[in-house]
Amino acid sequence: MEKKRILMVCLGNICRSPLAEGVLKAKVNTNEVYVDSAGTSNYHINDLPDRRSIATARKHGLDITDQRGRQLTRQDLKDFDHIFVMDNSNYRDALALAESEAEKEKIKLILNEIFPGENVDVPDPYYGGDQGFENVYQMLDEATAKIVEKLKNGTY
Repeated sequence: MEKKRILMVCLGNICRSPLAEGVLKAKVNTNEVYVDSAGTSNYHINDLPDRRSIATARKHGLDITDQRGRQLTRQDLKDFDHIFVMDNSNYRDALALAESEAEKEKIKLILNEIFPGENVDVPDPYYGGDQGFENVYQMLDEATAKIVEKLKNGTY
């Protein structure tokens, strides 16, 4: 069986997408599913995730300190089976890189997993306090559970 490839995308790849990557990785067999993350901007290339994302992940038993920020590329749209973006701005930016309908269809708002068709944003916790990171973690935990369910039943 070919390994499924899933990419989590936010703006800077230091807050939301590293958490999403870490949460999903903890729920899947990494021999069967490859999970990565990227940002639509180039602000934080090679940076560690935000200290608050690291602390929130650690609080839930996850270590995301092996991750480094990177920018979403056109090649990612070819290489990944599913690209989950954190908000509508990330969605537009990722769509702009797509060169085919097949690539566009790979890009989905992650919270549509729990709020189908509502196009709800995962709020960016960067300028807020620690509770914002915890809230984001809880949303991503629920959304990734749905993704895992779809991987197991063959929908993804």
